[in-house]
Amino acid sequence: MQFAVIGLGRFGTKIIQTLTEHGADVIAIDNNPERVEEVKDKVAIAVALNSTDETAMKAADIDDVDAAVVALGEAQEEAILTTVILKKMGVHPIIARAANSLYADVLRQVGADQVIIIEEQAGENIAKKMLAPEIKEKISLSTGHSLVEVETRKEFVGKTLKELDIRKNYGVNIIAIQKPVTRIDNDGRVIHSVSLNDLPGSDDIIEPGDILVVVGAESDVEKLALSKGKR
Repeated sequence: MQFAVIGLGRFGTKIIQTLTEHGADVIAIDNNPERVEEVKDKVAIAVALNSTDETAMKAADIDDVDAAVVALGEAQEEAILTTVILKKMGVHPIIARAANSLYADVLRQVGADQVIIIEEQAGENIAKKMLAPEIKEKISLSTGHSLVEVETRKEFVGKTLKELDIRKNYGVNIIAIQKPVTRIDNDGRVIHSVSLNDLPGSDDIIEPGDILVVVGAESDVEKLALSKGKR
């Protein structure tokens, strides 16, 4: 999958980090060449341009991305104009950050398919984290689905994916399994790392400490992760 992220502040950079860690290709755009330089080795394409310049945006070849994120921080007028341009280019879905509910309404009116108000989103995420602390990382998709990393439940340990039949029982798909790895280096130091099985098969066995990377409807993902289901 390929995504465009416009605006390389802390919010945009974090989105890029999470997307690339999950194997997505990212086109990173910012009008600050220094910010573009900082991410160029982490993304497929990094471009320094003014996102309110329609000609420059069309030249960036982002028409066919799977989604675009407008992460321009407090520059809300620029975010609105950028959203209009993306809409005219046929980009879909467009996910935009809003500074407040008023700007959120304007962004929706000019074509944003999903609007994120950071403060509200942060509060909601904290509450959900309290309810389901097993969720480690999460990407919310505009379709109402989520891509998450979740700690394996105790009753899953020792069973194969076929036995668990997660898709049937929870309505989500396991797309990868992260396994903790501990080794001793040549100097006798204990090194902790993670190996990734990105093509899990039906005979793969869930082990203690595994992190499941799953995708599904938000409600189904939360049902899978809820702490009370582990005990």
